[in-house]
Amino acid sequence: MSFPASAEPVPDVERVLCVFAHPDDVDFGAGGTVARWVDDGLEVSYLLVTRGDSGGFDDTPRDRMPVIREAEQRAAAAILGVKQVEFLEGYSDGSVTPSLALRKDIMAAIRRFRPDRILTNSPLRRWERISGPSHPDHLAVGEATTCAVYPDARNEFAHMDLGLPPWTVREMWFSGGPDPDHAVDVTDTFDRKLAALRAHVTQTSHMTDLEARLRERLSTPDGRLAELFTIIRTE
Repeated sequence: MSFPASAEPVPDVERVLCVFAHPDDVDFGAGGTVARWVDDGLEVSYLLVTRGDSGGFDDTPRDRMPVIREAEQRAAAAILGVKQVEFLEGYSDGSVTPSLALRKDIMAAIRRFRPDRILTNSPLRRWERISGPSHPDHLAVGEATTCAVYPDARNEFAHMDLGLPPWTVREMWFSGGPDPDHAVDVTDTFDRKLAALRAHVTQTSHMTDLEARLRERLSTPDGRLAELFTIIRTE
């Protein structure tokens, strides 16, 4: 299963909400793109479902990891110019499912932030690369976010107990999915993407070849660097 060909981006976007499973997901998948959006004057906000409590590569006490990783994500966001970073409560790294509760929490954020565009994990697995983008938490967040966009957030009769007016997101960008076909040139923002990733010390400090790996992954035939996405219209 794959996505259809990407739609053209909505030209008059003002607000973007990035919904991801773990700290560092947005920076690995879209850090250069986020930096470009901020430079273009878009209001970009983050919603993280977990605090990455199962992450890290050393003997850091488990009860400290969520606090550390939240701080790392806030530092990384600041490097890219993102000022608003929120974390959901009650979801653990490694056990996220596209539950009705998660849909409601994401829907509430959509109605509060009122974004024109949502960037999120792909809900579709990449069988040629089962690690990384195809982490079960990523798939679950992509599915829950898609359901929160449609039908939840726009349905005025859904979750009336929240007291939040309905909101229609106009487009979704998926990161990490199969056969992405919309490229964003991030050559000029690559250094900020790299700095943001290095702010995730618990996740990247052991990667002595991080820059080289990123350049190889993002390189294009014309010598530029690009991040790839799938875009769908939701209206």
